Amino acid sequence: MGKGDKKTKRGKIANNSYGARRPKKIKRKLTVEEKIKVGKKK
Repeated sequence: MGKGDKKTKRGKIANNSYGARRPKKIKRKLTVEEKIKVGKKK
């Protein structure tokens, strides 16, 4: 378990790759306030 292990986060960083352990972008859910703002456009 280290830099040579492709399944760990440290291994992904060492291998310059992405995956389940090291996602490229974090998906964030919209809050209720943001949903209301999107619906009302004046």
